[in-house]
Amino acid sequence: MVLTKTAQKSPKSSDYSAKHIQVLEGLEPVRKRPAMYIGSTDAIGLHESLREIIDNAVDEALAGFAKNIWITLNADGSATVIDDGRGIPVDIMPQYKKSALEIVMTKLHAGGKFGGSAYKISGGLHGVGSSVVNALSSFMWIEVKRNGKIYRQEYEKGIPKTSVKEVKSSNFSREAGSGSARQIDTGTVATFFPDKKIFSTVEFDFDTIKKAVRERAYLIPKLYFHLYDSREGKKNEVNYYFEGGITSLVEKLNENKGPLHEAIFILKKEGDVEIEVSMQYNNGYAENVQSYVNVINTVNGGTHLTGFRMALTRAINDYGKKIGSLKDNGDSIAGDDTKEGLSAVVFVKMPQDRIQFEGQTKGRLGNSEIQPIVQASVKEGLDVYFEENPSESRKILEKVYLAAKARLAAKAAKEAILRKGALEGSSLPGKLADCQEKDPSVSELYLVEGDSAAGTAKGGRDRKFQAILPIGGKILNTERARLDKIIEHEELKNVIIALGMGIGETIKFEKLRYHRIIIMTDADVDGEHIETLLLTFFYRQYIAQPPLYKLQRGKDIKYAYSDEEKEQVLKQMKNGNANISIQRYKGLGEMNKDQLWDTTMNPVNRILKKVNIEDAEEADAVFTMLMGDEVPPRKQFIQSNARTATLDI
Repeated sequence: MVLTKTAQKSPKSSDYSAKHIQVLEGLEPVRKRPAMYIGSTDAIGLHESLREIIDNAVDEALAGFAKNIWITLNADGSATVIDDGRGIPVDIMPQYKKSALEIVMTKLHAGGKFGGSAYKISGGLHGVGSSVVNALSSFMWIEVKRNGKIYRQEYEKGIPKTSVKEVKSSNFSREAGSGSARQIDTGTVATFFPDKKIFSTVEFDFDTIKKAVRERAYLIPKLYFHLYDSREGKKNEVNYYFEGGITSLVEKLNENKGPLHEAIFILKKEGDVEIEVSMQYNNGYAENVQSYVNVINTVNGGTHLTGFRMALTRAINDYGKKIGSLKDNGDSIAGDDTKEGLSAVVFVKMPQDRIQFEGQTKGRLGNSEIQPIVQASVKEGLDVYFEENPSESRKILEKVYLAAKARLAAKAAKEAILRKGALEGSSLPGKLADCQEKDPSVSELYLVEGDSAAGTAKGGRDRKFQAILPIGGKILNTERARLDKIIEHEELKNVIIALGMGIGETIKFEKLRYHRIIIMTDADVDGEHIETLLLTFFYRQYIAQPPLYKLQRGKDIKYAYSDEEKEQVLKQMKNGNANISIQRYKGLGEMNKDQLWDTTMNPVNRILKKVNIEDAEEADAVFTMLMGDEVPPRKQFIQSNARTATLDI
């Protein structure tokens, strides 16, 4: 473990004043081109607005002042964020003859994040967060508590409607769930109404906000987050507090995965850059590595993640040679070998004005100087850990050696297939009934349970753009299998070949032959199981929803996809005197080709469920629990949810 002194603190409350606020430009362009500032005006942009206000409160915690953050989704459609930090300065800025609070809320690039004195590190939209959110709100108000007084200002579409004035009583108590925030000595409360004329939706999603809050709680240890949903019919509350910071996150990622050792934690400071890394290997095969800069999730990695990977590979190779496990004749571990079963978090904190992101969404860190800093820090930390923990270090080496052997075996298996040209798509599976269309953007691949149903689907499909591939029963559980076993499995090999983009480290997404992959299984427990096995194999795809019932009155035919829908259809059809026949479908094979086309394959009538990975951490935990080796968590899940399950018995 490498420990260093904590970062230098920002100005104390009494020193944090108008002189720390700098202004770069006005606010006028925001409402004209809102997507330039928040990425989009859909649900993503809406939630980005709330995250910006939350991150202003987080900045106070990063600076060493705030200990609590309260977030409330109010019944009137607004959102409120409260912190117990220093409170935004309210004294007059001489060059503008206005309060610092008003300047922060109405001018772009105005705040303590510029000039380097008020905040050493921060998240958010480069300091434009508060003013941008204000400009895109139909109404917003800010309240500041500092120096034993309460100050307030109100705005409409970013324009002040009142001056910054001292008020006798606080509006803290008006916000649902903020009772405990009323007693704070200093702090800021911000409430805003997203403008319906700007955003396509103004309804906040509790789960999306919960994920963002949980992420920040892991990154900043000992900071309390209190999230409330006070909207009608959506009463909810969660509270987050983690003592262990990113180590707590790594341990959460490895929950139920059989961790091989205690989590390794590395902390190092180089100048004004602070690096935190936590990592832990488990018994599984999947890698889960997350990276952050300040509080921003760099989903596409960057120089900090590259530095971590290089250091990990070098440190393991050096230690293996040192203890004689690896020879000096070129025998070495590759970077991919270190990924198997690895959970890790790489967290870099650095001055806001030095961060260089690639792309507007901040998905990738581009600072070239960060790579060698992270690489040297992690290498030093791992060298010390390996030296001081030989037993755990050997477990890591054994894990990596097994991954290397599997990689070589998978390479051999894949090369054997490649020699036949199969994975490149030159020799398609015999079971595949391909479509005529060559444009992948309009082509669909149906993965159909069983040869019987596949035969019906082949007869009922539109041959121009719909391809059919039968899946013979319950396929390999890829949660418990390495790549070489996946390639050797006949059913999955056929899927890989049909997709045409290869697999593993040489995958080429641009060669994907179908842009819509549809899983079509029976509407029973076995069908759901096969669906889950295929979902474990895929990252993102579509699931076809076959009907449960066919209802017919004379020539009038309707289909129902649930018991509730069946009852509704029955009520509608009972207006006539004719008899109504009800057919319950147990499997796809019971339908004729016309029925299957009408209900499940016709783009005009069919119901498709799109499967997305919205919360990677939650999805990873669910697949581990459902498909992993550990039985007790799965048993507990089944027992806890048995009463809510709808079984087709």
